[in-house]
Amino acid sequence: MSAPRSSVLWSLGLLSMAACAQAQPSPAMAPPPIAQAGPPAAAPAAGSAAGPASSADPRFDAELSAYPYPFPVHRLELSSQQQKIEMAYMDVAPAQPNGHTVILLHGKNFTAAYWEPTIRFLTERGYRVIAPDQIGFGKSSKPASYQYSFQQLAENTNAVLDAAGVTRVSVVGHSMGGMLATRFALLHPERVDKLVLVNPIGLEDWKTVVPYHSIDQWYAQEKKATADSVREYQRTSYYGGTWKPAYERLIEPAVGMIKHPDYPKVAWASALLYDMIYTQPVVYEFPRLKVPTLLVIGQRDRTALGRAWAPKEAAATLGDYPALGKKAAAAIPGATLVEIPGVGHLPQVEAFEAYSQALARFLP
Repeated sequence: MSAPRSSVLWSLGLLSMAACAQAQPSPAMAPPPIAQAGPPAAAPAAGSAAGPASSADPRFDAELSAYPYPFPVHRLELSSQQQKIEMAYMDVAPAQPNGHTVILLHGKNFTAAYWEPTIRFLTERGYRVIAPDQIGFGKSSKPASYQYSFQQLAENTNAVLDAAGVTRVSVVGHSMGGMLATRFALLHPERVDKLVLVNPIGLEDWKTVVPYHSIDQWYAQEKKATADSVREYQRTSYYGGTWKPAYERLIEPAVGMIKHPDYPKVAWASALLYDMIYTQPVVYEFPRLKVPTLLVIGQRDRTALGRAWAPKEAAATLGDYPALGKKAAAAIPGATLVEIPGVGHLPQVEAFEAYSQALARFLP
């Protein structure tokens, strides 16, 4: 396995999305490489910069090449699905190690950088912290031809831990990262000390009530994104209709990428990932979890994939996190449930004190 290359990217800033891949041994006779089809050609999105690539802000290309993350970024080259891809991750050492490592798995609309406050909180308490951008997100590769699955992302994450020399880890996953964290714990229970799910999506199976949308339909929707639509979605879905200046830092990478000529590549990866989330539920496997599990659930959260496409009666019942959190805790053997009143999809943003203390009490 290749050793990680360190690309020192210091920052003041925060955040946005992420992804990764497991190195595979080369077979004696490898099949011919797959032709790399790109995403469908697209005109610049509404409100985006239409000028030449040379005039685009280099911080917001498809890999956020010049966007500053809060800690040095490492890159692991992986051979996955007959192609070379790179997974970016932060690996932050504490001043006084306590012997434990935590890996943080980001949500669908963010990158590993939004974990900065959590990373600082944990390293101050002696934890080594690894925060990857999953393949398709942030500073990691966004291959046009890739079979996205939670199993594949979990194996990519496992490869990062191997490269970092980590044998056992506590896994913290937020939103989509909660689905990935669940899959990782199911695939590698021997490696997981503890599992923390922070307002995970996938606590219900949307495909039983939400009509299927093709990848092309998801892509068409992603191409329509604007700074205003990103802001409005998060305002109404995450923050109960309020918006604070601090939230602008959280959407800066997503908004910047929309305005870059590389955006079709980003939008295509996003469409592939939406299909993965919709078609690959983990909720039915909660009873199979064999590791100590904490659920941290903001009670105002009503996040539900594809709610707008569901029949009206069904849409009204989706994303009921107070009920879903209790149901998940009952399904996961020995799970601990921490409910945070008046908080939406991001407890780590809206209620950091309650969220961080829940982590501190639970982690080894």
